[in-house]
Amino acid sequence: MKILVTVKEVAEVEDDFEIDGLGIDEAYLEYDLNEWDDYAVEEAVQIAEAGDDVEVVSVTIGPERSEETIRMALAKGADRAIRVWDDAFESVDLLDVAAKTRLLAAVVEKEDPDLVLTGVQAADDGFGATGVSVADEVGFEWAAVVNELDLDADGGVANVRRELEGGVEELTEVDLPAVLTIQTGINEPRYASLRGIRQAQRKEIAPMSLDDLGFDASALDSPIALTGMSEPESESDATLFEGDAEETAAQLAEVLREKGVGAQ
Repeated sequence: MKILVTVKEVAEVEDDFEIDGLGIDEAYLEYDLNEWDDYAVEEAVQIAEAGDDVEVVSVTIGPERSEETIRMALAKGADRAIRVWDDAFESVDLLDVAAKTRLLAAVVEKEDPDLVLTGVQAADDGFGATGVSVADEVGFEWAAVVNELDLDADGGVANVRRELEGGVEELTEVDLPAVLTIQTGINEPRYASLRGIRQAQRKEIAPMSLDDLGFDASALDSPIALTGMSEPESESDATLFEGDAEETAAQLAEVLREKGVGAQ
């Protein structure tokens, strides 16, 4: 059995930052594995640990810098990885869902997995649509926002619990091959051990270019464009009270009186 897990490197922004053109200055960014993808990796590794002859392959779309992030997936138990990138990506400001779908669907067709796991969404763009879009492109069944998974590989079925609107949960069966988008809380992602980190250095990260996937630069075209970036305007100011508990309580009481809170 083969499980393909899509992972993404996302940027975390410092509290104080500066904008550089259509993005945030790199000096204020730190990169890490997308939180939702971390749960997807853990779910795949747990399936591999519980079964026989299960291969876990992670795939990402990202520059050479992202290899450090994808190696975290390898350190946590993925067997090998694929990184899609070439020079054509350098001129793209925004890789939209349609472009990601084309690329990831091509990887799915090459790898021919039994199960594809993705995070529900990414912490940076928050589209929350890529996994389902890939399933539609390759003709797999799918289930979104999965928070519990019981895989019957021999029966070719994934029994899933998934979140719906209004706090409703659905129990359903999904025939394999399938794409499942994984919600946070489905498991407890492990920390990468020192042994796992050392082993990850020897695991394969295979590069794939657009040409390898049968595309040219037009595959990255998008009707969506970034036109500007600015810091959000503050709608209110915060007041910081200084002093000991008695002094700050008195200051707070004064502000509440001025605002008419508690007035009869």
